[in-house]
Amino acid sequence: MKFTDSKLLPPGLERSLRFYVTNPGPCPYLPGRKERKAFTNLAVSESDLIHNMLSQAGFRRSQTIAYRPACPRCNACRSVRVPTRDYVPSRGDRRTLIRNAGLTRRAVEATPTREQYNLLRTYVKSRHEGGGMSDMSYRDYANMVGGSPVRSYIFEYRDGPETDSPLVAASITDVLQDGFSMVYTFFDPDLDERSLGHFLILDHIRHATDLGLPHVYLGYWVKGSPKMDYKRRYKPLEVLDGDRWRLLRDDE
Repeated sequence: MKFTDSKLLPPGLERSLRFYVTNPGPCPYLPGRKERKAFTNLAVSESDLIHNMLSQAGFRRSQTIAYRPACPRCNACRSVRVPTRDYVPSRGDRRTLIRNAGLTRRAVEATPTREQYNLLRTYVKSRHEGGGMSDMSYRDYANMVGGSPVRSYIFEYRDGPETDSPLVAASITDVLQDGFSMVYTFFDPDLDERSLGHFLILDHIRHATDLGLPHVYLGYWVKGSPKMDYKRRYKPLEVLDGDRWRLLRDDE
């Protein structure tokens, strides 16, 4: 189905790109509800420019597709981003950073490796068994990370300074004009005490600040969804409200 709600799109893009809407399907966040997504193909000329504009309009990337929720009577999925210049680590944040001070971050081209895939499989089996990625093959993973039409890297986190130190965490990260967009993260589930998922976000905020990038995009926050509500711990947090970004209030 053709997507026609131009209010959700940056000016001009509704004329230069084709947007479509998926059929209704079960909502992965709120039981008993249906979801629909608007999407378009990013494998076009000036893909980075278009990706930047769509990201600021609340779209996310999956392989060559940019998508955003388009549910007629629900607005529970809200795009959120951290304004890096204003973020002040809490005491708990600082403890997490100290616990992981021995990790070495290395940005590598978005080219799949068996080592990354094995870590992903371990993570998915522990945290998301039975989910949509449970049966992901190495070829599926290669398509997931290797076919990006935009500027994208894998941030590898190794437990030591050597390039062959154990890989304990990774993030598929897009680089936008105004920040990082964290597409997908995975880590060693046996290292719960190190709070690696939390650390990856904190390190992206820290790295973006060092580079002068003003935002880290965290995807969608869903009030009432336990697996998505954790994002509001990163304060201040900006939420996309219609066509403008504003600070998320404590009472929301």
